[in-house]
Amino acid sequence: MPRVKKQQRQQILLDQVHEKPFLTDEELARALQVSVQTIRLDRLELGIPELRERIRRMAESAQDKLKSVERKEEVVGELIDLEPGHSGISLMRITEDMVYAKSQIAKGHYMFSQANSLASAVIDVPMAVTGVANVKYKVPVHMGEKLVAKAEIIHVRGNKYFVWVKTRNDREEVFRAKFIMVAWEAC
Repeated sequence: MPRVKKQQRQQILLDQVHEKPFLTDEELARALQVSVQTIRLDRLELGIPELRERIRRMAESAQDKLKSVERKEEVVGELIDLEPGHSGISLMRITEDMVYAKSQIAKGHYMFSQANSLASAVIDVPMAVTGVANVKYKVPVHMGEKLVAKAEIIHVRGNKYFVWVKTRNDREEVFRAKFIMVAWEAC
Protein backbone atom coordinates (compact mmCIF):
# COMPACT_ATOMS: atom_id res chain seq x y z
CA MET A 1 0.00 0.00 0.00
CA PRO A 2 1.59 3.29 -1.03
CA ARG A 3 1.78 6.08 1.50
CA VAL A 4 -1.56 7.86 1.80
CA LYS A 5 -2.42 11.27 3.13
CA LYS A 6 -3.52 11.61 6.75
CA GLN A 7 -7.16 12.33 5.86
CA GLN A 8 -7.36 9.24 3.61
CA ARG A 9 -5.59 7.09 6.21
CA GLN A 10 -8.01 8.20 8.90
CA GLN A 11 -10.99 7.40 6.68
CA ILE A 12 -9.55 3.93 6.01
CA LEU A 13 -9.00 3.54 9.77
CA LEU A 14 -12.63 4.47 10.47
CA ASP A 15 -13.84 2.00 7.83
CA GLN A 16 -11.60 -0.80 9.16
CA VAL A 17 -12.69 -0.35 12.79
CA HIS A 18 -16.35 -0.17 11.75
CA GLU A 19 -16.04 -3.32 9.64
CA LYS A 20 -13.84 -5.27 12.10
CA PRO A 21 -14.14 -3.78 15.61
CA PHE A 22 -11.82 -6.45 17.12
CA LEU A 23 -8.70 -5.28 15.26
CA THR A 24 -5.81 -4.35 17.54
CA ASP A 25 -3.68 -1.25 17.08
CA GLU A 26 -0.87 -3.51 15.89
CA GLU A 27 -3.07 -5.15 13.23
CA LEU A 28 -4.31 -1.74 12.08
CA ALA A 29 -0.73 -0.42 11.89
CA ARG A 30 0.32 -3.38 9.71
CA ALA A 31 -2.70 -2.96 7.43
CA LEU A 32 -2.10 0.77 6.97
CA GLN A 33 1.70 0.43 6.96
CA VAL A 34 2.23 3.01 9.70
CA SER A 35 3.50 2.85 13.26
CA VAL A 36 1.36 1.79 16.19
CA GLN A 37 1.85 5.27 17.64
CA THR A 38 0.38 6.81 14.45
CA ILE A 39 -2.67 4.57 14.81
CA ARG A 40 -3.07 5.61 18.45
CA LEU A 41 -2.81 9.30 17.56
CA ASP A 42 -5.32 8.88 14.73
CA ARG A 43 -7.71 6.99 17.02
CA LEU A 44 -7.43 9.74 19.63
CA GLU A 45 -8.07 12.45 17.04
CA LEU A 46 -11.07 10.57 15.59
CA GLY A 47 -12.51 9.66 18.99
CA ILE A 48 -12.17 5.91 18.39
CA PRO A 49 -11.72 4.12 21.73
CA GLU A 50 -9.06 1.49 22.29
CA LEU A 51 -9.91 -2.17 21.67
CA ARG A 52 -10.93 -3.01 25.25
CA GLU A 53 -13.30 -0.07 25.43
CA ARG A 54 -14.85 -0.89 22.02
CA ILE A 55 -15.46 -4.46 23.19
CA ARG A 56 -16.87 -3.31 26.55
CA ARG A 57 -19.32 -0.92 24.87
CA MET A 58 -20.47 -3.57 22.42
CA ALA A 59 -20.91 -6.09 25.25
CA GLU A 60 -22.98 -3.69 27.36
CA SER A 61 -25.22 -2.93 24.41
CA ALA A 62 -25.70 -6.63 23.62
CA GLN A 63 -26.55 -7.59 27.24
CA ASP A 64 -29.62 -5.35 27.22
CA LYS A 65 -31.12 -7.35 24.34
CA LEU A 66 -31.04 -10.83 25.93
CA LYS A 67 -34.37 -12.61 26.04
CA SER A 68 -34.06 -16.42 26.00
CA VAL A 69 -30.91 -16.28 28.16
CA GLU A 70 -31.70 -14.61 31.47
CA ARG A 71 -28.22 -13.61 32.58
CA LYS A 72 -25.08 -12.76 30.66
CA GLU A 73 -23.26 -15.44 32.68
CA GLU A 74 -25.33 -18.04 30.82
CA VAL A 75 -23.58 -17.14 27.57
CA VAL A 76 -20.19 -18.84 27.28
CA GLY A 77 -17.71 -16.21 26.17
CA GLU A 78 -18.39 -12.49 26.11
CA LEU A 79 -21.50 -11.44 24.21
CA ILE A 80 -20.36 -8.59 21.96
CA ASP A 81 -23.25 -7.95 19.59
CA LEU A 82 -26.83 -9.15 19.48
CA GLU A 83 -29.63 -8.54 17.02
CA PRO A 84 -32.46 -10.62 18.54
CA GLY A 85 -34.20 -12.78 15.98
CA HIS A 86 -31.32 -12.37 13.53
CA SER A 87 -27.66 -12.65 14.62
CA GLY A 88 -25.06 -12.31 17.36
CA ILE A 89 -21.33 -12.31 18.08
CA SER A 90 -19.40 -13.58 21.10
CA LEU A 91 -15.72 -13.49 21.99
CA MET A 92 -13.82 -16.07 24.04
CA ARG A 93 -10.12 -16.33 24.87
CA ILE A 94 -8.81 -19.87 25.43
CA THR A 95 -7.27 -20.04 28.90
CA GLU A 96 -5.09 -22.65 30.61
CA ASP A 97 -8.07 -24.37 32.26
CA MET A 98 -9.68 -24.91 28.81
CA VAL A 99 -6.84 -26.96 27.29
CA TYR A 100 -5.48 -30.46 27.71
CA ALA A 101 -2.29 -30.36 29.79
CA LYS A 102 -0.27 -32.59 27.48
CA SER A 103 -1.12 -31.07 24.08
CA GLN A 104 -2.21 -27.53 25.06
CA ILE A 105 -5.12 -27.97 22.62
CA ALA A 106 -8.52 -26.62 23.61
CA LYS A 107 -11.16 -29.06 24.80
CA GLY A 108 -13.96 -29.17 22.24
CA HIS A 109 -16.81 -28.67 24.67
CA TYR A 110 -15.75 -25.05 25.25
CA MET A 111 -16.17 -24.19 21.55
CA PHE A 112 -19.45 -26.10 21.46
CA SER A 113 -20.69 -24.26 24.57
CA GLN A 114 -19.77 -20.88 23.11
CA ALA A 115 -21.64 -21.66 19.88
CA ASN A 116 -24.63 -23.29 21.57
CA SER A 117 -25.20 -20.53 24.12
CA LEU A 118 -24.85 -17.89 21.39
CA ALA A 119 -27.40 -19.75 19.24
CA SER A 120 -29.77 -19.73 22.21
CA ALA A 121 -29.18 -16.01 22.82
CA VAL A 122 -30.06 -14.95 19.25
CA ILE A 123 -33.48 -16.63 19.42
CA ASP A 124 -35.98 -13.87 20.20
CA VAL A 125 -38.22 -16.01 22.44
CA PRO A 126 -38.50 -16.35 26.23
CA MET A 127 -37.17 -19.94 26.27
CA ALA A 128 -35.30 -22.07 23.72
CA VAL A 129 -33.50 -25.42 23.91
CA THR A 130 -31.22 -27.27 21.52
CA GLY A 131 -33.12 -29.79 19.41
CA VAL A 132 -30.34 -30.85 17.03
CA ALA A 133 -26.66 -29.95 16.74
CA ASN A 134 -24.38 -30.77 13.82
CA VAL A 135 -20.83 -29.64 14.61
CA LYS A 136 -17.48 -29.70 12.86
CA TYR A 137 -14.16 -29.04 14.54
CA LYS A 138 -11.97 -27.83 11.68
CA VAL A 139 -8.52 -27.14 13.21
CA PRO A 140 -7.01 -27.43 16.69
CA VAL A 141 -7.22 -24.36 18.90
CA HIS A 142 -4.45 -23.54 21.37
CA MET A 143 -4.15 -21.69 24.66
CA GLY A 144 -4.21 -17.92 24.31
CA GLU A 145 -6.15 -17.85 21.05
CA LYS A 146 -9.09 -15.47 20.76
CA LEU A 147 -12.20 -17.03 19.24
CA VAL A 148 -14.94 -14.96 17.63
CA ALA A 149 -18.23 -16.82 17.11
CA LYS A 150 -20.87 -15.40 14.78
CA ALA A 151 -24.40 -16.80 14.84
CA GLU A 152 -27.14 -16.21 12.31
CA ILE A 153 -30.71 -17.46 12.13
CA ILE A 154 -31.02 -18.94 8.65
CA HIS A 155 -34.62 -20.18 8.71
CA VAL A 156 -37.64 -20.39 11.01
CA ARG A 157 -40.27 -23.12 10.72
CA GLY A 158 -42.96 -23.03 13.38
CA ASN A 159 -41.21 -23.13 16.74
CA LYS A 160 -37.92 -24.34 15.20
CA TYR A 161 -35.05 -21.94 14.54
CA PHE A 162 -32.22 -23.01 12.24
CA VAL A 163 -29.07 -21.26 13.46
CA TRP A 164 -25.60 -21.43 11.92
CA VAL A 165 -22.59 -20.54 14.03
CA LYS A 166 -19.10 -20.04 12.62
CA THR A 167 -16.13 -19.59 14.94
CA ARG A 168 -12.80 -18.12 13.84
CA ASN A 169 -9.44 -17.44 15.41
CA ASP A 170 -7.24 -14.65 14.01
CA ARG A 171 -6.45 -16.66 10.88
CA GLU A 172 -9.19 -19.09 9.91
CA GLU A 173 -12.46 -20.81 10.70
CA VAL A 174 -11.85 -23.32 13.51
CA PHE A 175 -15.37 -24.56 14.34
CA ARG A 176 -18.76 -24.63 12.66
CA ALA A 177 -22.16 -25.67 13.94
CA LYS A 178 -25.70 -25.93 12.64
CA PHE A 179 -28.33 -25.94 15.35
CA ILE A 180 -32.05 -26.47 15.36
CA MET A 181 -33.20 -24.51 18.38
CA VAL A 182 -36.72 -25.21 19.65
CA ALA A 183 -38.80 -22.46 21.26
CA TRP A 184 -40.77 -23.63 24.29
CA GLU A 185 -43.62 -21.95 26.06
CA ALA A 186 -42.82 -21.06 29.67
CA CYS A 187 -44.16 -23.63 32.13
